[in-house]
Formats: sequence, C-alpha cells, structure tokens
Amino acid sequence: MKPLFSKGPSLGVRFLVLVVLSVTLMVVDARFTLLKPVRSQMSLVLMQSYWITDLPQRLWQGVASQFGSRTELVAENEKLKTENLLLQGRMQKLAALTEQNVRLRELLNSSALVNEKVEVAELIGMDPNPFTHRIIINKGERDGVVLGQPVLDARGLMGQVVELMPYTSRVLLLTDTTHSIPVQVNRNGLRAIASGTGNPERLELRHVADTADIKVGDLLVSSGLGQRFPAGYPVATVKEVIHDSGQPFAIVRAVPTAALNRSRYLLLVFSDSRTPEERANDAAKAQEAEQNGEAPPIIPATVPKPVAPAPVVAPVVVPAPAVTDPKAVKKPAPVATPAAARPPAAVPATTRERQ
Repeated sequence: MKPLFSKGPSLGVRFLVLVVLSVTLMVVDARFTLLKPVRSQMSLVLMQSYWITDLPQRLWQGVASQFGSRTELVAENEKLKTENLLLQGRMQKLAALTEQNVRLRELLNSSALVNEKVEVAELIGMDPNPFTHRIIINKGERDGVVLGQPVLDARGLMGQVVELMPYTSRVLLLTDTTHSIPVQVNRNGLRAIASGTGNPERLELRHVADTADIKVGDLLVSSGLGQRFPAGYPVATVKEVIHDSGQPFAIVRAVPTAALNRSRYLLLVFSDSRTPEERANDAAKAQEAEQNGEAPPIIPATVPKPVAPAPVVAPVVVPAPAVTDPKAVKKPAPVATPAAARPPAAVPATTRERQ
C-alpha cells in the first residue's frame, strides 16, 4: 500500500527552491562572467529552436512566392529592370569618383579605406527586456565576427556587436541608453556625440553649443573618430533643435535613419584592423611601387622622402670613441662634410681651372 503522505518535500517547497535558484542564476549572470561559456554552449542548442520557430514564416514565404500572380511578377520584373539600369548609371559615376578619390589619397600618402568588406546577416531574435535594445543575428565567432564590429542595414548604421557566440551574436542598437556614437553634420562637418534615449525612434546630441550651426533636417553621418565605426555612413536626421537662452547647450533630437524595428537583413562591416602607422607605411610602399612602373618625372619628387638615408648617416657622424678621443672628433668632421657636398664642390673647382 502507498503511504497517504509522501516523505519528500512538498510542491510549494520545490517551487520556492526553483525560484531561489533561478534568481541566483540571473544575478550571477548579470554581475559576473562565470556563465558566459555555458551561454555560448547553450546557444548551439537554442539555434535549433530559433530555426524551428522561424520555420512557419519561411514556409509561408515559400508558398506565397509560388502562388504569386503572373501579372505582379511581370510588373515587378519591369520595375527591377528600370531600377537596375538607373543604379548601373550611378555606379559608373561612383566608380569614377572612387578612382579619383584613390588617386588623391595616394598623392596625400593616405591609405584610408574607400570600400569596406561586408557580409549579409539575418535577424533571428530580439531581447525581450524593454529597457535594453539588443538583437540576435545568425553570424557568430565561427563566421569571423569580432567584438565591436559595426552593423548596418540598407538605410544606415544600426549598432555594434557586443557579445559573441559560436554561431550567433548580440548587437547593441544605437538607441540603447548605454550606447553613444561620434557623428558629424554632413552639411558643415560639425562634430557631436549621438546618444541613445531608450526610444527606438529618437537619438539625442549631447553638449551641443547653443550657437552651433545645426538645423532641422540636417543629416548626421558617422565621423570615424574612435576607430570603431567607419566614417561617412548615415546615422540620423535632425528632427528638433531647442534653443534656451538660459542654458549653455541646445537640445537636439534626431531620428535614426536605419529601420531599427523593421530591418530583417543586416550587413556586417569588416573594417581595416591596421594601425595608422601601418597604413601609412603600406601606402608609401604602394605609392613607391606604382611610381617605379610609371613615368619617371614623379620619382625624384616623392621617392627621396621615404628613402632618405637618415639612419645610415647617424652612425657615421656620431662615432662611439668621440667622447674619449678629441682627435677622433676633428677627423670625421671634415670627412663627412665634403662627402655630403661632393657634387656642388666639384662644379666650382672645374670652372676655376678653366678660367
């Protein structure tokens, strides 16, 4: 016969223990980094659940595309052909401008990026917490994604990668309260800092002088300062500028250009990870190699600068025994001076002999 009362803990006690354990895990996960490896491994299991939950929408899209009417497909095809023709015309002009920009940067001995490498990613999840603006994409560490990598959509910048997992990543959006990005006004180059407000439709510019030249409708683009976001990408459009005579700073509100709540397919930007010194050295080497194969008149004007034998002259002019032996100081001086001035000294000598 079964006992009327079980000797184990009651259902209420079990529930209380599970609640305490859950709260403890949440606190440890929020305050410490001990559970990050566990989260990375669990993402492999959750990836399958993401795929299963997204399966109905994929099936519906497949069925809808199969049963689309022929008239709509023909009209869409004609529209795409027209847009393709217009975009090809613009690309031709953009290619010419890009080549001109590359030549000008080579003349300035600069190797700033003109075209960044991008990779398409898909949004597969969102953070349910209404106070944090984060999304999950289907590209992770195995795909070459790195921390801090910029993410954008077809309209502008969206945010950056803040957490990596083997096959997925978490992206912090621009509108999060903990996120800020250096921007500049596209019209006049005025620099500022755009910070998130927690509202997916609004950004704020902090510490903008009340006399600053900024107007409603100005386009804000990334300035590239901080070497985190590439320069020149649209960030937001100024919606409201409030001037208060009693305050030193104006209140500037802007609307993000990216569709933060609607974009499904995103772009991961792979910027150049070289330091400015490495970029300058690589640009100088590329410029020297290109000039060696081109017309020689440019070579004497540009090649002596990087090839100047400064490190070779230093050990000859400053010998080691110069401090102990005073005679050794007098001997190298007359030897180094005529060696550096041989060509100009030989010309007046021959002219005097002829006279």
